Amino acid sequence: MTQAQADGIGIGAVHCVLPETLVPVEELPEYPALDHDQAEFVAGSGVRTVGVIETSAAELAARACRELLADRPGAVPDTFVLVAPRAPEVLLSSDAARVQAEAKLEGAFAFTLDGLGCTGSSSAWALARDLLLADPARHSVLIAHASRPAALDRVRYPVTVIGDGAYAMTLVRGGRPRLRAHRQATDGTFHDLFEIDYRSVPWYEWREVCTSPDRYRFELALHSRNRLASLVEQVLADAGVGKERIAATLMQNVAASAYRFYETLLGLPVHPVCGEHLAAYGHLGAMDVVLNLQALLSRRELTEGDLVLVLNNSPVAAWAVTLWEV
Repeated sequence: MTQAQADGIGIGAVHCVLPETLVPVEELPEYPALDHDQAEFVAGSGVRTVGVIETSAAELAARACRELLADRPGAVPDTFVLVAPRAPEVLLSSDAARVQAEAKLEGAFAFTLDGLGCTGSSSAWALARDLLLADPARHSVLIAHASRPAALDRVRYPVTVIGDGAYAMTLVRGGRPRLRAHRQATDGTFHDLFEIDYRSVPWYEWREVCTSPDRYRFELALHSRNRLASLVEQVLADAGVGKERIAATLMQNVAASAYRFYETLLGLPVHPVCGEHLAAYGHLGAMDVVLNLQALLSRRELTEGDLVLVLNNSPVAAWAVTLWEV
């Protein structure tokens, strides 16, 4: 594989499924039961409404795949990567295989990328590029994810407020924007920061618990600051460009304070589309960065050759930075 061929791998198509119903956070069923700190967190999160789609994550992901491929007859991908939902539909089964069947992705090899939280989409598109590089016979990798809360509550204190949605996207040879550079990292010491006790209680009593809000807000924040700053430097060095070349910076939509934190850290303004989506839809997990990138490209603010930096991290202590060239 020549360098020119490697540089030619990018996005073929993106399709996002967004909710028609938006619910103000003050009208969420759990809101009246929030304590003072939780209510104060929600008020300052930047989330005003969240989208609600009453269907399973697998059904949502399959819908996104079908709708993306509807206008592309015969464009069956060689590989299908499902970025794992927050909770599997059933145990001892395969969500990826279910989505493959419901989306009629015959001929594609399907598997799930799990354990990375919000960062899963960034890791999936990097993996998709590597799969295309590894086998010249491959032509297309389809990636999908659906955001649904793991438990009944959508307020995920002290992190964010969860909304519903789904996306499907393809990476292909000759796609645009093309993936110029990517770096990622994990830190296993934070693996037990969040948990749901699903074995001893029925599903309707599931509650997500942060074992140490202070550790999340301070220790993990410090790690994230150092990791993302380092990854940005590495990605720019890999691409041979400086910060002045970056036309736009995107990240996942967790809380409004995160934008200010990373803008100060990196000296790069986060594009307003991120805050707009956070306010309207809440946090869409691994879908955030895909939705933000699609929306930015649709605004036609960028020209050919512009560079877009995408930051992504998650409370499981996974970080990723990707540089796309329009």
